[in-house]
Amino acid sequence: MKFSILSRGDEKSNKIRTQIKDYLVEFKLDYDEVEPDLVISVGGDGTLLEAFHTYVERLDKTAFIGVHTGHLGFYADWMPEELEKLIIEIARNPYRVVEYPLLEVTITPNSGAEEDRYLALNECTIKTSEGSVVLDIEIKGDHFETFRGDGLCVSTPSGSTAYNKALGGAILHPSLEAIQVTEMASINNRVFRTIGSPLILPSHHTCLFKPLNDRSFLFTIDHITRTYKDVKSIQCRVAEEKVRFARFRPFPFWKRVHDSFVSDEHSK
Repeated sequence: MKFSILSRGDEKSNKIRTQIKDYLVEFKLDYDEVEPDLVISVGGDGTLLEAFHTYVERLDKTAFIGVHTGHLGFYADWMPEELEKLIIEIARNPYRVVEYPLLEVTITPNSGAEEDRYLALNECTIKTSEGSVVLDIEIKGDHFETFRGDGLCVSTPSGSTAYNKALGGAILHPSLEAIQVTEMASINNRVFRTIGSPLILPSHHTCLFKPLNDRSFLFTIDHITRTYKDVKSIQCRVAEEKVRFARFRPFPFWKRVHDSFVSDEHSK
């Protein structure tokens, strides 16, 4: 099996990266940063997002696993004190693959230039530095509403615990084939109306956002930021591709939610 390792870059993460690499090479596994079967992320959830986008063209061939060197995260099965056990598992035992849905974002310019397509593991946000975001929202080709406000967040189920949750969105189990659209400070008065609630769309529903004024838009695709001018439309839907995580043991989603957001004091 071929593997690669991405580190957050701090001293602790770099040390663990070196340990894992040295031991797995001793076990006769091949270190390959170009075409790995397994990518090991050492750091936080941000490091795993970086690993995902580094190998986004190999999602059908590459699985991911995380080692957390900070607080407990949503994409890391293993803690530093379990390093020896993890190395033995990788070297000697086949892993189970768990697949999660992704968000596909397609940005089409007015100019007729080629559209840009992105995949997001967590979310895409749509904002502007030029006043309010004003968009017509279509769902399955039908006009749903005209949004006015600070912006929108479109998240995957596995990303629903990130920025989406901070905006008041629902937490979705990552096995659900869906995306979620959550508002950022929408304008609601006697003139302007939005639904005011997060929308959860299944995999066969496509959401299309059409700008109604001449603004530049600031997009974030997970940790990546892009600025676009002259945007004709932004299409969001569940991607055909999926992310693959390597599992050597159960990693219950609701336990992660509890450990991250519900303190032991509150659960007693």
